[in-house]
Amino acid sequence: MIRPELVCPAGTPSAMRTAVNAGADAVYCGFQNATNARNFPGLNFTVPELERAVAHAHAGGTKVLLALNTFPPAGKVDLWKEAADTGARLGMDAFIVADIGVADYIARTHPDIRLHLSVQAAASTPESIRYYCREFNVKRVGLPRILTVPEIKLMADEIPCEIETFIFGNHGLMVEGRCSLTNYITGLSTNMDGVCSPAAQVEYIKDDEGNLSTRLGEYTIDCFSCNESAGYPTICKGRYLTPAHDGPYYAFEEPISLNLSTLLPDLMKAGVTALKIEGRQRSKAYVKSVVSAYRKAVDSIMAGQDPQISDLLALTEGQKETQGAFKSKTWR
Repeated sequence: MIRPELVCPAGTPSAMRTAVNAGADAVYCGFQNATNARNFPGLNFTVPELERAVAHAHAGGTKVLLALNTFPPAGKVDLWKEAADTGARLGMDAFIVADIGVADYIARTHPDIRLHLSVQAAASTPESIRYYCREFNVKRVGLPRILTVPEIKLMADEIPCEIETFIFGNHGLMVEGRCSLTNYITGLSTNMDGVCSPAAQVEYIKDDEGNLSTRLGEYTIDCFSCNESAGYPTICKGRYLTPAHDGPYYAFEEPISLNLSTLLPDLMKAGVTALKIEGRQRSKAYVKSVVSAYRKAVDSIMAGQDPQISDLLALTEGQKETQGAFKSKTWR
């Protein structure tokens, strides 16, 4: 069994240092612009910050992967090209890409730097993945979070590149790379601007009894009683009222986090060579706790021991966790 690479979130310079110190094999990050899918105020890196962060990570034996995983609007691809050129100059170990045009530019301009296919590309069949490998020399594919472990094993036998799967964080039931919901309200696209529910349009309103309403733009996304924890208002995880339902219901998906700690041995046996933790928008405490826990679990498995992982429920969305589609034992 091949030792998998533990790929960890680095939303800020301090989070990157935390991930490196906690045992990350690789960290992934982005610039402070629309080229990455976590383009929020206060997150990501300036060029000087990333230059210093890369030096620190490499000194600790940690790889740095640059997320260029959004889709350029027509006529604006120069921003993505400039980001790739800057990343190459700073010594990135790989680029994470979703758009075919961006992949083509990097493959031609920086052929010595690895290309990883983002989960945003939503490549979920051997045929589509082989296309990216053949045309752009993609070395790793991030699989959508809709595949079972047996399906991943079958995939590993049919494609010529490494496989990466998410193991903790956002459940992501919506089709990756295709969500347009936030654009209807805010005018900003998750997949082209890198912004889902921009903070400037988020509002929390508390009534006299302590109940909390969360709003995005002009629309109420959810209401929480004084005894509930309020989540960040995203359209896909809001509760809504319709005549067809007796009360508020989750129209798209319930706030819940992916946690595949008990499936790690199965994933590794299935051929997964990169285990990815989601959460570039999360705190240093989150990064330290989750990366440390999974570092110990992976090391235990490689030593032939049962993985012992800390209770991470407090760090999950909505204080709930799931194994999603991964837990199924059969092919669909």
